[in-house]
Amino acid sequence: MPFWITAALLTLLACLAVLLPLARRRDGAADGADSDLAVYQDQLAELDRDLARGAIDAAEAGEARAEIGRRILKAAGKADVAGARGNGRAGRIVATLAVLAVPLASWGIYAAIGSPNLPAQPLAARLDRNPAENTVFELVARAERHLAANPEDGRGWEVLAPIYHRIGRFDDAATAWGHAIRLLGSTAAREVALGEAVASAAGGTITPEAKAALERALALEPRNLKARFLMAAALAQEGRGDEAAGAFRAILADLPEASPWRATIAKAISDLEGGPQAGSPGGGSDADAGGLISDKDQAEMIGEMVAGLDRRLRENPGDAAGWQRLVRSYVVLRKPDEAADALARGIDALGAGSEAAAGLREFAAGLGVNAKE
Repeated sequence: MPFWITAALLTLLACLAVLLPLARRRDGAADGADSDLAVYQDQLAELDRDLARGAIDAAEAGEARAEIGRRILKAAGKADVAGARGNGRAGRIVATLAVLAVPLASWGIYAAIGSPNLPAQPLAARLDRNPAENTVFELVARAERHLAANPEDGRGWEVLAPIYHRIGRFDDAATAWGHAIRLLGSTAAREVALGEAVASAAGGTITPEAKAALERALALEPRNLKARFLMAAALAQEGRGDEAAGAFRAILADLPEASPWRATIAKAISDLEGGPQAGSPGGGSDADAGGLISDKDQAEMIGEMVAGLDRRLRENPGDAAGWQRLVRSYVVLRKPDEAADALARGIDALGAGSEAAAGLREFAAGLGVNAKE
């Protein structure tokens, strides 16, 4: 009921704000014009009397009469305008009906399809729920709220950055990766992720800033597959087709036969060697970072990278940071069951009562992941 009372009062105030000016008659302007005409007529009569007494000559009387005449014409025009405004009753009726029709129609539609009795769902209350019950956007809002209060939480930035990238907020992803690198240190994986975010924000163009990040990644890990791939794509974008093809061939030589990257890279080499020059007008769409990796291929490549991380953790199960990356990767891929399974395996590998396992459990809880029983 308070909602309806408030809505009715606001509607009434809005209508009055429009209708009151329409209801006012504009007789004041017409009365003022009539008064001016009477004054000018008196002035003409006084002028005639002065001329008859000889107080002024005929020339002066003519000039004065002409000036008064101009003023009479001006006053008469004002009176006509005021009269026209005052007689616009039909226009006021139409305007009044139009103003009243808007709230009436709005209330009718809301009464038919609205849901005023639903309980309020403020954002703060939704964010305070169990993280597993939140949508990805509510989880992002939760993380942003946490980082606003704790801007030096490098792990928080590292968790949020790939989620930003996944939902298309590439500039925010680049900023988050920058914070993570500043606070946690530079690694090949972080630098590659930063370079990819910067390139995505530029519409797939590998900018100098993106190249710098990829070069730092290769300095740390010279055989990093994704960094090499993106640097080869950068060469193709710059029109250096022969160098790009050579870089792709070097990557192809290092790939296992079963790798899903092979078909994509082989096609890129074919386009660079046999098709239009990459980077030139009319060049193949596969010559840029976005075109080289289709959504399907990118998903396969990411899946292979995650699978590789999983294999390494089976060989080196004591890597707590690796388990965190694996859990986060499955969250980004929207595979909650795999994330929960990775968390359970990580806790078991690190020792259920260990400090590292407790840190992994806390990290996963922030992503809304709970270990399988």
